[in-house]
Amino acid sequence: MNKPNLVYVFADQLRWASVGFNGDSYARTPHLDRLAETCENMENAFSGHPVCAPYRATLMTGKHTTGGTGMVINELRINPNHRTFANVLSESGYATSYIGKWHMYAAQLGNHYDVKNSYIPPGENRLGFNEYFAAYNFHHEYYAPKAYYHLNSPEKIYCTGYEPDCQTDLAIERLRYHKKDGRPFALFLSIGTPHDPWTPKNVPPEYLKLFQNTDFPVPPNFKKHNDPHADAWARFLPGKRKKINDWKRVYYAMVANLDDNVGRLYTFLEQEGLAENTIFVFTSDHGEMFGAQGRHAKNIFYDESIRVPFLIKWGNKLPCVRNQTPFGTVDIMPTLLAMLGLAAPESAQGRDLSQSILTGQFTKNDCLLMGTGPTAIYGNGTEWRGLRTERYTYAVYKAGKQAFLFDNAEDPYQTKNRIHDPACAALADRLRNEMHRQMDAIGDRFCWNSYYRRHWVKKRCIQITSGERNTK
Repeated sequence: MNKPNLVYVFADQLRWASVGFNGDSYARTPHLDRLAETCENMENAFSGHPVCAPYRATLMTGKHTTGGTGMVINELRINPNHRTFANVLSESGYATSYIGKWHMYAAQLGNHYDVKNSYIPPGENRLGFNEYFAAYNFHHEYYAPKAYYHLNSPEKIYCTGYEPDCQTDLAIERLRYHKKDGRPFALFLSIGTPHDPWTPKNVPPEYLKLFQNTDFPVPPNFKKHNDPHADAWARFLPGKRKKINDWKRVYYAMVANLDDNVGRLYTFLEQEGLAENTIFVFTSDHGEMFGAQGRHAKNIFYDESIRVPFLIKWGNKLPCVRNQTPFGTVDIMPTLLAMLGLAAPESAQGRDLSQSILTGQFTKNDCLLMGTGPTAIYGNGTEWRGLRTERYTYAVYKAGKQAFLFDNAEDPYQTKNRIHDPACAALADRLRNEMHRQMDAIGDRFCWNSYYRRHWVKKRCIQITSGERNTK
């Protein structure tokens, strides 16, 4: 039998709850909803470090942030001396392609459109994607002249029309090439939406029109005051909460466009006879708070931030079930490689959960969660660690040691902190001990953000590649 192919599509800032197949009646996601009816829905997929660059570093290396990637904030350059997802694929005869947002190369805060930050040159900094690389470090404007990508030179290649449409066109052309080429292939498509800015000019008008009269309800965990633990990205400036409904209209319009593009891509796989032998994944790097718990953006242990959609289809080979197995970012590489018949690098720190996916059976897998500082600037005071099971969330901040325990089955909006409930004392102890056991296994000593700046990073370039034992 021919080796299976892999198509891995991931959105940016799409939360679990904002798609129709997970129950959102406001979402316009008919293509994804139909796909979900015929594939496996990993209902408890969690972003282990819910920030753009940390997620991508873990996805590609199979390592936690504090266990080896060192991507403790955004806008750092990853150390290329890892054995990566793409390394294994390429060495095993796969033709590899990467299209879209990268966010692991720039070594400068801001200045996103300078080619010294947006262009990732061929070689080790592409982390094994040595064949086709139509990418850019990152930007959040989705029309030319700010929407562009690079191939193998610093020349900016501007998108025609809306960037997600352009990227999907590139992916379809690449799949057409792969079919003619004959080798097994792995294609990663990193789409920048529905990441902000949520302005009307940042989404096609025909999609925005779908939501022009929509008033989104305020969730039960919405708060009018900022979370005291929030960093500058998560705090609301005065008057900004009034904009949430307008932001959501653009956000949901972006999701509707995303849905159309995923539909186009999967339809092409089917029409070309590639779907039956292709493992197709649709997911996201993290979610968005939209005022829940007094926060916006991500980088926090609440489900609006960490819980992401994860659909996986492999022809008719997988059960069409809602699989409740907790599935962390660090588990993705070893699991998908195993499904392709390949061994993960020994350095990978996640679990191979392929048997759970192949059978649809629940597997206990408590997921370590982490936040190692602010989103893109250095600074102490917002660091946290957590653990997410199929039912419970346990988390603690380093500053002040404030701890949280939520029963997500009885309290899905996480409004009741049970940490001081005597009836939950044994549960809290068990989750706390498991969190620390996993932290100890990767050498995580729950350091202040400043520790990593002093010892792991030089001029915004990460120096480490393994779980070096750090001290307080």
